Amino acid sequence: MLGGVSTHNLKHVTVRIPRNRFVVLTGLSGSGKSSLAFDTLYAEGHRRYVESLSAYVRQFLERMPKPEIETVEGIAPAIAIEQKAIPKNPRSTVGTVSEIYDYLRLLYARIGKIYSRDTGELVLKHTPEDVSLQARFFDEGTRFYVGYPFPSHHDERHHDRTVADELKNLLKKGFFRLLKGESVIDISDDKERAGVEMMKRAELSELLVLVDRFVAKKDEKVYSRVAQAAESCFAESGGQAVIRVAGGKEFRFSDRLELNGVTYQEPSPQLFAFNSPIGACTSCQGFGRIAGIDEDAVVPDKSLSLKEGAISCWNSEKYSWYRKQLLKIAPEVGIPVDVPYEKLGRVHREMLWKGIPERSFKGLWPFFEEIEKDAGYKVHYRVFLSRYRGYATCPECEGARLNPDALQVRVSGKNIGEVVRMTIADAQTFFASLDISPFDRSVADSVLREINKRLGYLMDVGLDYLTLDRLTHTLSGGEFQRINLSTSLGSPLVGAIYILDEPSIGLHQSDSARLVALLKRLRDLGNTVVVVEHDREIIEAADEVIDLGPRAGRLGGEVVFHGPPSAMAGAEGSLTADYLSGRKQIAVPAERRKPDFSRCIEIIGAMQNNLRNIDVRFPLGVMTCVTGVSGSGKSTLVNDILKLGIIRAKEGSREKVGTHRAIKGVEFIEKVEHVDQSPIGKSSRSNPATYLKIFDDIRQLFASTRESKSRGWKPGYFSFNIPGGRCETCAGEGTVKIEMQFLADIEAVCEECEGKRYKASTLEVKYNGLSISEVLDLTVEEAISFFGQEKSIQKKLQVLQEVGLEYIRLGQSSSTLSGGEAQRLKLASFISRSDVSNTLFIFDEPTTGLHFDDISKLVRCFEELMARGNTLVIIEHNPDIIKQADWIIDLGPGAGVRGGDIVAVGTPEEIVACEASLTGRHLRGYL
Repeated sequence: MLGGVSTHNLKHVTVRIPRNRFVVLTGLSGSGKSSLAFDTLYAEGHRRYVESLSAYVRQFLERMPKPEIETVEGIAPAIAIEQKAIPKNPRSTVGTVSEIYDYLRLLYARIGKIYSRDTGELVLKHTPEDVSLQARFFDEGTRFYVGYPFPSHHDERHHDRTVADELKNLLKKGFFRLLKGESVIDISDDKERAGVEMMKRAELSELLVLVDRFVAKKDEKVYSRVAQAAESCFAESGGQAVIRVAGGKEFRFSDRLELNGVTYQEPSPQLFAFNSPIGACTSCQGFGRIAGIDEDAVVPDKSLSLKEGAISCWNSEKYSWYRKQLLKIAPEVGIPVDVPYEKLGRVHREMLWKGIPERSFKGLWPFFEEIEKDAGYKVHYRVFLSRYRGYATCPECEGARLNPDALQVRVSGKNIGEVVRMTIADAQTFFASLDISPFDRSVADSVLREINKRLGYLMDVGLDYLTLDRLTHTLSGGEFQRINLSTSLGSPLVGAIYILDEPSIGLHQSDSARLVALLKRLRDLGNTVVVVEHDREIIEAADEVIDLGPRAGRLGGEVVFHGPPSAMAGAEGSLTADYLSGRKQIAVPAERRKPDFSRCIEIIGAMQNNLRNIDVRFPLGVMTCVTGVSGSGKSTLVNDILKLGIIRAKEGSREKVGTHRAIKGVEFIEKVEHVDQSPIGKSSRSNPATYLKIFDDIRQLFASTRESKSRGWKPGYFSFNIPGGRCETCAGEGTVKIEMQFLADIEAVCEECEGKRYKASTLEVKYNGLSISEVLDLTVEEAISFFGQEKSIQKKLQVLQEVGLEYIRLGQSSSTLSGGEAQRLKLASFISRSDVSNTLFIFDEPTTGLHFDDISKLVRCFEELMARGNTLVIIEHNPDIIKQADWIIDLGPGAGVRGGDIVAVGTPEEIVACEASLTGRHLRGYL
C-alpha cells in the first residue's frame, strides 16, 4: 500500500496495489502515471534496497531525492524496465544486450571443435592415453620406442643453448640415451657424447630423446607405462611425443592444438569476445566494418547483371576497358554475366573483388588501390574515389568481428559468426536440433538450456525476425524495450515488483496477445507486474486497472478508477472508461483526400534488408500510413530509403541510403523533416523552453527589469549555458554526478543552488513576482496564464497545449522526457512556425505514450500541418491513427525474411477488404 503520495502532481493519493497481480496504470499523458509508478513505487523500492548496502553507499542517501509519501506497507524489491535511450555503442548488438551472446561464448569454449584452415580437418590435441591407444594396435612382439625430438636451438626455450649444454641438461634430468634410426646412443659415454656434439643440424633433427622402450604384448602394465612415458615426453618437449617402431615407421603426437604445422588457440570464452583483444579481428578491431570501398556504392542496383552494367564505376568511358575485359573472361572462368548481381555466389563475388591473377584480371579492390595511388596528386581521382568510399564489411572476418582462430571453432558444423547472423527464429530451430555427441550435450546442458530459454522469450515478445548480430542503435524504442523485458525474464526473480513503461510500443495489434501471455507468465512466477499502458487490449487483459486523472498536470493526480477492467465501462469521470465503452471515440473522417499520383514520390526497386525489390508510390498532399507487423520493413522503406534518399537528392548528404534503383518526384517537395523519438538536445541542459526558443524571450524579459538594468545585466547573464548568473558548482545543471565505486553513478541535487541552477544574487531579480528559476519550474499550462501579455511566448506555449504537453515544465531536462514527449515537442516546433509548407513530414509511431484523448489532439495537429500544404508519411500500428489515413501501404505478410512485400495499398476501407492483410483484420472494428 502507498499512502499520502504527493510526488509531482499527485494529490495525496492512497493506492493499494495487490501482490502477485497484473496491474495496469493508465490515464492521460501528464495525469501522474509515471510519478506513481517510477518516481514513487520504483524509487522507494530502490531507495530501500540501497539502504541495505554499505556505509559508503549510505552516506550519499540523504542526497538522493526521497519520494513524497507518508506510509508504505509491503513494498517488494522493484525492477523498472523503462523507455531508455538506445545505446549508440557500435559494439552493442541484440545478442549482447539479451545476454545470449555471453552464453554462446561459453558454449563454444566448452564443446566447440576446431577445424583446420587449410584442409578442413578436425584439429585435436593428443593425450598420453591417445599414445597408449596407438600402441595397443601393434602386433604382439613388435618392438617400439617412445621419445621426443632432440631439443633444437630453433625452439624458443633452447635458442641460446649449445648442443653440449643440451646434452648436459638431459643427463641432469636422467635421460641417458638418444635414438638415431634404431641405433641407441649412450650420452653418458664421453666418446659417444662427443660424436653427437660434432653432428650437423640435419642429423640432430633426426635424433629422439629415448624415454622408454617396449615390446607389444597383452599386458595392461605395458600400456600404462607407455602413457607414463608419453606424459614425460609432453612435459619435457613442450608438447611432443613420438613412437618409433622397429622397422622405421613413426607416429607423432602433440598435446598442442596444431595440424600441418599451424598452431591454434585453445578455445576460451575470451576467444569469442569481439570486445577483447584476444578475440577481436585485428583488421576491424571487432567492429565488423572498416572504412573503405562501399559495395552498395559500387553496385547501387544489385538487380542488374554484369552485362547490364551492375558495376557502376566501370560504366564510364574512361574505365569501360575493365568492364569489357571482365565480360570477355567471365564465361571462361564460370562467372555468369546474365544473372543479377544479388544472385551471384560467394566464389564469383570474390573473383570480381579480388581479381583473377592467372587471367590478368584486376578485381575491384586492386582497381581502387591503383586509383588511390594516383589520388595523392590528382584532384579528379580523389573526387572519383569519394563517390565510392564508405564503411564496408571487413574483408578479413567478413563482418563476424572475430579473429580467424575463433571462426575455426564450430558447434554442429557452424561457427559463432554464422550463428549470430541467424534470425531469432532460425537460431531457435538450430539449437533445438543440435547435432552433437551425448557427452558434449551433457557438458553443455545448462548453457543450452539457458540459450533456448532466452531465445524463447525473444520469440514471445515478437522479435523472432531480428538477427543476433543486429546493432542495437538500428532498433526502434519498442524493440529495445522488449529485449530488456526478455532479459529480465531470462533471470527471473520471485516476489519482486516489475514496473514496465508501455511494452506494447512498436508492436503490431496481432502480437499483443503474445505480450499479454508473457506478462502473465511473469506474474505467475510470483511477482507483481505493474504496467504503464494505453493499449486497449492490454488494459482489458489486466487483473486490476488504476486510472489516473481526470485531466493532465494540476488537473490530474487523482485516482478516478481502481478495480477490474470489467467494472470500468460504467465508471464516471474517467476518460479512459469513456473511450473503452464507446461513449467517446475518435471519429472516422467524413471525407478522405483523394491521392493524386501525377504528383507523387516513387521508389523503384527497394531492396534494403528484407525488402523484396518493391516499387512504392507516396502520394503528396495527403496523409499516408505505412503499416505492417514489427519487422516487415516499414522503417527500412521510410527511414533508410525515402528519407535519406530525398536528403541526398536535395542536400547532397553523404549518409548511406538504403539499396534501391531510383527515387522519382523529389522535385515536387521542398524538404523532408523526420519527427522521431530521439532526444530534443544532446546536452542535459536542453529543455522545452530552449528548444522552442521561448527561453530567449524569457531572458529578454528578465534583462529588461529595473534591477537588471541597474546592475548592467544583459539577457546572456540569465543563461545557464554560459558563465555569468548561473551556479558554477553545477555549471547550471542543477544536479551533480557522484561517482560510485562498483555501482552506477548517482545524480544528486546541487547543494550550492539547491537545484535552482542560478546564483542567489541572480534569483533576486523578479519578473511579475517570480525569479527565473521559478519561471522555468512552471508547467506549460501555468506559463500560459503567467505570460498572458506576451503574445509571442503565448503562441508557442499554446501549440504545446494543442499537442497534449500542457503538463511538462518549461525547464524540464530533455533527458527526462519520454520518446513520445520528445516527438510531440518537435511537432509543436513545426506547427509554431509559419514558414513550414510543401514539406514531407515523416513520423515514426507518434502515438507512443498517448492516451485515446491525446490521440484526438494529435489528429487535429496533423490536420493543421496538412492544411498548410504539407505531406505526412506515418509509420504506425495504432488503429485510431491508421483509420484517419487517406492512403495506406501495408507491408508483410510476416517479419524478417517472411516480410518485405507489399500486402495491400489503398484507403482504410480497401485494406479492411483485403483478406491477406493482418492490419485490415484488426482495423475492421474501428471503421
